[in-house]
Amino acid sequence: GRLVESGGGLVQAGASLMLSCQTTGFAFDEHAIGWFRQAPGKEREGVSCISAEDGSVYYADSVEERFTISRDNAKNIVYLQMNNLKPEDTALYYCVRNVYRGQGTQVTVSS
Repeated sequence: GRLVESGGGLVQAGASLMLSCQTTGFAFDEHAIGWFRQAPGKEREGVSCISAEDGSVYYADSVEERFTISRDNAKNIVYLQMNNLKPEDTALYYCVRNVYRGQGTQVTVSS
């Protein structure tokens, strides 16, 4: 299966972005999907995850109440709505299923 991210960009602090993770090639509604981010010089961080069974979600403390993850099982897409972006959110964001990941989409937040 493939995962393809989109929606990143360069924005100012306080702005919003919505990332999309389009998936193909596997039974989407049977798998949890997660978002990770990697910034230069920093460790990879698990940002958010959404389950397959009941749509339960997880958020890292650093994004709680600013980011919202959702999934559309009809379109095989997972979204990450990011509000009130901060410069420290700057990173390459990528989605993950099990051991598979996409190429990522860059988010850059200027102060």
